[in-house]
Amino acid sequence: MARIGLVPHGERPRAVEVAKETALWLESRGHVAVLLPELSSQAACQPEGGADAVGGLDLLVSLGGDGTMLRTVGMVARRAIPVLGVNFGRFGYLTSAEPEGLHEAIDRFLAGDYVLERRMTVDAAVLPEGSRTPRLRATALNDAVLARPAGAHTVHVRSWVDGRQFLSYTADAIIVSTATGSTGYNLSARGPIVSPKVRCLVLTPVSPHMLFDRSLVLDASDDVSLRVDGRFAADLILDGEFCGQVDVGERLVCRAGAHDALLVGFGDHSFEWVLKSKFRLSDR
Repeated sequence: MARIGLVPHGERPRAVEVAKETALWLESRGHVAVLLPELSSQAACQPEGGADAVGGLDLLVSLGGDGTMLRTVGMVARRAIPVLGVNFGRFGYLTSAEPEGLHEAIDRFLAGDYVLERRMTVDAAVLPEGSRTPRLRATALNDAVLARPAGAHTVHVRSWVDGRQFLSYTADAIIVSTATGSTGYNLSARGPIVSPKVRCLVLTPVSPHMLFDRSLVLDASDDVSLRVDGRFAADLILDGEFCGQVDVGERLVCRAGAHDALLVGFGDHSFEWVLKSKFRLSDR
């Protein structure tokens, strides 16, 4: 008997319908199904929001798009619970099953016929000026971003890599991305595409007001510290969710996550195939 959680996108009726139907199907086969609400944006900014509800699960199923998948992964960020993504969105880059194949995917998981992909996460901590005690800690699968607030022209950020001062940036935003997140906001900012097998952090400025506009690919053992300078605070965005502001003088410290995300796949397609398919790339 398995204990399986189902997290449907609350605003996609079809995803909710399939989640309920799948719960009945699981229970008819002697398993325990747990329907869980998708995390709110604020809950997603807390470390392992909704941890009590996911205790004891053998599998957590995300029914939605990539945003739902990111929030679902956040629910088990510090627990070794595999996550299966079912695509109800437009893109579904992180998902590995379509709605009509959900039952088969669960059967394959229960039979042990699957691949567990370990994806590096990024742990983010906000430290007040002059303090070593974080006022906020959270984990993201894709990225941590310092962005200019509405009405502000740019953010001014001074950076350190592994304790060594690097550069001062003036830009619309600064992205600290994992390899998984390299195909997200980082890609939109013309950052590099990195295989999710690579354990690294990618530091990418968005529309920088400076001559140096390149990304920096760092080893997973390096940490990145970003201090907000200038006159304006910066918005903190983790995996696309607004998590408050980082004030002038405060630092955002990012390092490889202490716990990997565990994504269920079936080895049907390579990273390169998925990249070509999702981005509709031709062979020319």
